[in-house]
Amino acid sequence: MNELNDISLVTQVAVFHNRRAFDRLVVKYQSPIRRFFLNQTLGDRQLSDDLAQDTFIRAYVNITKFRGLASFSTWLYRIAYNVLYDYRRRSKTACDIDDVPGVRSRHETADSNLKMDLYDALSRLNDNERSCISLQLIDGYPINRISEITGMAEGTVKSHIFRGKKKLSEYLKHNGYD
Repeated sequence: MNELNDISLVTQVAVFHNRRAFDRLVVKYQSPIRRFFLNQTLGDRQLSDDLAQDTFIRAYVNITKFRGLASFSTWLYRIAYNVLYDYRRRSKTACDIDDVPGVRSRHETADSNLKMDLYDALSRLNDNERSCISLQLIDGYPINRISEITGMAEGTVKSHIFRGKKKLSEYLKHNGYD
């Protein structure tokens, strides 16, 4: 039923240019997309918001290309993944000390320290491992959906998740977590 509602909203946007219908899609998916980017950017809220905004702009501009072969959420996450990929490719050449993962101020509360430890752990993963891990463990997607979102073969997704979990486990155990 939920996917039918999404398809109805997409149709209203694509055919009638109904911006209110698109607003409903944004409201529904804004938090999960922002959370995805927050995990990928290791807690950089401003960058996460910018990437999420870019995702929704691209979705709106390309909504007539949605064919319904996958769910709308999978299609939207695929756009988000591509936005992230484009950002990473552009930013590889422009990196300064403030952008280096793990270099952060340590003047924060215990909750913030736990988040920092988690982001530091995630920073140990390569980009593909981080994407697959966060899509599975944080967003709860199964392997086949992660494969659709990332465009990777299911076996490749499984490998990234296996290696990523191993790295996370080793890092967290080394830093006092059980």
